[in-house]
Amino acid sequence: MNCLDTHFRLNRFLLLAIGLWPLKRSKFAQVQFIILFSILITFIIFQFTSLLTSRCTVDLIVNILSSTFFFICLAIKYNSFWINADTMRLSLEKLQHTCNELKNEDEIAIIEKYSRIGKIQTIAITMFGAMSLCSFLLLTLGPYAFNIVFSVNNSQSRIVMVLKTEYFIDQEKYFYLIVLHGNAALFIGATAMVATGTMMIAYLKYICGMLTIKKKKCIYSYRIKEAMTINVQQDIDHEKMIICYRGIVCAVDIHRKAIEFSQVFIKSFQGSFFFLIAAGMICLSNNLVQIALYVNTLKQFILSLTFVMVLYVYMFLSNYTAQEITDHNEYVFATVYNVLWYVAPLQIQKMMLFILQKGTKAFHLVLGGIFIASMESAASLMGTSISYFTVLYSTWQN
Repeated sequence: MNCLDTHFRLNRFLLLAIGLWPLKRSKFAQVQFIILFSILITFIIFQFTSLLTSRCTVDLIVNILSSTFFFICLAIKYNSFWINADTMRLSLEKLQHTCNELKNEDEIAIIEKYSRIGKIQTIAITMFGAMSLCSFLLLTLGPYAFNIVFSVNNSQSRIVMVLKTEYFIDQEKYFYLIVLHGNAALFIGATAMVATGTMMIAYLKYICGMLTIKKKKCIYSYRIKEAMTINVQQDIDHEKMIICYRGIVCAVDIHRKAIEFSQVFIKSFQGSFFFLIAAGMICLSNNLVQIALYVNTLKQFILSLTFVMVLYVYMFLSNYTAQEITDHNEYVFATVYNVLWYVAPLQIQKMMLFILQKGTKAFHLVLGGIFIASMESAASLMGTSISYFTVLYSTWQN
């Protein structure tokens, strides 16, 4: 079963579009990454340079930080996958090797089931990203298209960009280049966030698939139950004992691989997640201030609302996926505990006790070295962003 070609097809297409597919690191992909990442970084710089030519007020600072840190989040996601390309490649190769080892039809069916879930989520997230991108393009190019269609004689400089930038050139003369640069940066960043985010979700879905089988939820517990069903019989011959040992060994091995794959994968992104969380909190807080005050135009209000929605959706999906792995791992322990291990032969009981001891410790994915990914933590992050917003809003009012 070639899971990389069939189950990651859409993810592969998105990552290839921005030069991040880890299994194809050609010279063209390197040049592609340098060009696209440079466009994204320069757009962030030209937003910060507006502080040099404008009067620094609280309104201006909040306005600039609300947009620049959103693009910084996009740049962090883009750069994190490029830096960890080798880890991604090894992880995918190990995942492919594990899929090749599956011979049982039920196990293959579960892997395919979770891959379909990953595909559906990838399509849904891609559509959400496309809608958000279209809303931004409508805000920036809509007024200009309206002027052309209805021959309205307004200055182009009034509708150059929703985001405040400073290129140190005549913005009316180079209107098209400025709009092209801004929209290209947003398109690159949005594609990077969607491609990297959906790839991580699809990969972690495979981890859930390794811990799950049909209605019994886990391949691990399925093998344990299957092995123990043989052992509870009164007549146990040597052949059945060997089958039982093999079942438990396979269960322990695939559980170990699932935990190892997820830990190595998340640990490689530890630094990136730390900066992403910090930049995301700054972005959310400032955009919430923009929404609450509504001192600018309607376009700015819609843009800030879009930024907040995108970050909250990303925060929810990432933590929800990590929570699923934690829940699946806890189900493994509950299933092993509920089987009739105490009526098995002494040798089997000793093996089961090691498994039970391993399951007493909860397994969590830790982001940034300090943040435990879970639904509770997602709610805590949302509360933190609202707390920072309250402080900023109070400062503004005073």
